[in-house]
Amino acid sequence: MTATPPREPVPPSARVTAPLSLPDFRSLLLGRTFDEVANALAPVALAFAVLDLTGSPTQLGLVVGARSLASVVFLLLAGVLADRFPRAVILQGTGAAAALTQAAIAAGVLGGFAGVPLLVVLSLLNGAVAAISLPAAAALTPQTVPPALLTQANALVRVAANSGRISGAAIGGILVAAAGPGWTLAANAALFAGSALAYRGVHAPAAGGGTHTAPLRELAEGWREFTARSWVWLVVLQFMVVNAVVSGCVVVLGPAIADQSLGRSAWGFVLAAQTAGAFAGGFLAARWRPRHALRIGVAVTLVEAVPLVVLAELPEFVPLLAVMFLAGVALEQFTVAWDVSLQENIPPDRLARVYSYDMLGSFVALPIGEVAAGPLAAQFGRPATLLGGAALLTVVTLLTLTSKQVRTLQRRPAD
Repeated sequence: MTATPPREPVPPSARVTAPLSLPDFRSLLLGRTFDEVANALAPVALAFAVLDLTGSPTQLGLVVGARSLASVVFLLLAGVLADRFPRAVILQGTGAAAALTQAAIAAGVLGGFAGVPLLVVLSLLNGAVAAISLPAAAALTPQTVPPALLTQANALVRVAANSGRISGAAIGGILVAAAGPGWTLAANAALFAGSALAYRGVHAPAAGGGTHTAPLRELAEGWREFTARSWVWLVVLQFMVVNAVVSGCVVVLGPAIADQSLGRSAWGFVLAAQTAGAFAGGFLAARWRPRHALRIGVAVTLVEAVPLVVLAELPEFVPLLAVMFLAGVALEQFTVAWDVSLQENIPPDRLARVYSYDMLGSFVALPIGEVAAGPLAAQFGRPATLLGGAALLTVVTLLTLTSKQVRTLQRRPAD
């Protein structure tokens, strides 16, 4: 009988949980999780606050569109700031500012003086704060772990964030149904304050090493990095359309459909199902290292069209739970592949600026999608608007896959 050779131990750097041994990464993970719980509560509460106030998806589109517009306007400045100053300090400040703006919205809703104009102004402020935080948060991960742990670190950030989204969306739906949107927004403000405290545990220095040029020149350097690789700007163009379609159809039309069919608590669980899928997808992404990760990530974005079709043709609880879960699994494969592709190929001192152009391109059409969804549904009907969005998403994804750079970009070999 031949003896079975002993198994070699798994190297510590190959373990999914390896980054958790690093204190800076643990603090980053906690802060981003608090942020995601808060961000999952906010849209559920805000959507039903506006619907209770006006009953109009068009007015809801104006409020959520205002937040997206502010995010777009401030993103480029955010990238320059995140490459100049310590990113953890920026996140502490934005967490505190987000807590204040959400507390003001909660006070307005609870006090009965929150009209649409006030909600638009506060949403603009909150969108500006969110914009300043986004490039800093995305670019901070590689400062908290060695290069060999980038895949695990990005996957863990996504898993923890999606855990927050699962609980946040579900609790948001329950709180809105039980206590109303105002108290849900108050909880949202407290969570943002918690994120600001958590980021105090991250001690990463500024990425630029203290040498800076004029802001416009720094933006130009970031633009050159962004446009130098066609796979970067092509995928950003893809998600310019994908994000506008999904946001308009799910964030604006979804709550209106839920009010007439599923109910508000059920809609919270539908949103949580997508995040549960992303949670499961994060573990898959942490263990799976396909050579052409970006190609696979772009291709599985096609799954995002399926919930729009189901929402149009069969807006029932169980089918929506299933397809939203699958969409979450698929989208997570893209997200981790995208983050690692950028972090492996963009110089660290310009990474936040490239992220800011990425986010600007990905978000610039969000206000258009959110503001246009209500009028389009009024003109053509909700099912036709949702099916048209699914078709547009499919076409733009297939066009992106025609790029040779998108199809052939390879991961670096693991150390």
